[in-house]
Amino acid sequence: MDINIMTDRELAEIISTDKYDGELIAQADRVRRENYGTDVYLRGLIEICNVCKNDCLYCGIRRSNGHVDRYRLSREDIMNCCENGYALGFRTFVLQGGEDPYYSDGVICSIVSEIKEKYPDCAVTLSLGEKERESYAAYRAAGADRYLLRHETANEEHYARLHPEGMSLKHRKDCLFILKELGYQVGSGFMVGSPWQTAENLVEDLRFLQTLEPDMIGIGPFIPHRDTPFRDFPGGTLEQTVRMVAILRLMFPYALIPSTTALGTIHPLGREMGLKAGANVVMPNLSPVRVRKLYELYDNKICTGEEAAECRNCLENRITNAGYKVVSARGDVKKR
Repeated sequence: MDINIMTDRELAEIISTDKYDGELIAQADRVRRENYGTDVYLRGLIEICNVCKNDCLYCGIRRSNGHVDRYRLSREDIMNCCENGYALGFRTFVLQGGEDPYYSDGVICSIVSEIKEKYPDCAVTLSLGEKERESYAAYRAAGADRYLLRHETANEEHYARLHPEGMSLKHRKDCLFILKELGYQVGSGFMVGSPWQTAENLVEDLRFLQTLEPDMIGIGPFIPHRDTPFRDFPGGTLEQTVRMVAILRLMFPYALIPSTTALGTIHPLGREMGLKAGANVVMPNLSPVRVRKLYELYDNKICTGEEAAECRNCLENRITNAGYKVVSARGDVKKR
């Protein structure tokens, strides 16, 4: 089976059935081993705020959710997370948050510069949503290495059903290409099983990623949040999400692909299953324990009560038991 020469119709059929899962997963694991061996890279996730100006219909921290206890981490909080993470062997820090105007370009650039000055052997990844070119350029000049911005769906009609008026798939895609032009290692991705999603939509996602050629691809199952308009929709399945991880590894042998917390949330061994299907990144949480439960994009998120050291050690043991090896390295994308 060669995913890379399939037509859209053939891909949609593969996506829609479990008939080929065993073969897909075996092939994907072989390809990841050819490119990355058994190495699994750690990313230290710092959730800097749960304030967001947007009102995406699937997101638990959407602007109109009045049940959220909002928070913002201070510069000192963020630097303490980095200090703790560095001592635990993390060499990539991911600053993730809602689109919060409080974190101006000057604030973000100052934080990035301080992290890079203090930990020059580390990569800084930002995941702060849609910005204008000038903002992305300023972050890059301050030392940011990578930027994560999931496109969520590559289909215009589907995008409009998941997002409020005023948000544009074209703008999101434009942001991704601007990030590439500015020299970032760029990450994109999508939800699996979101409301109204079809197999054909997922094929469109794959085709868009082939055009973008991102360095990182993050996917996870859609998990409904109780305080959103999508509360009663079914979630994405473990089986289809793992299948999509395997397909991504076969289509993008060079890519850095996380086995996400969302996978671990819908199944106790979800992250291990993602790794066995070709994923090679995990993102333990370095955020202060006091805010972990507050950054709730979806219901029942795991690892909200663990200290960073506990979370890292637990994950390392699980990764080792699954047959892979945690490495303390920046974990840059391999040359294509």
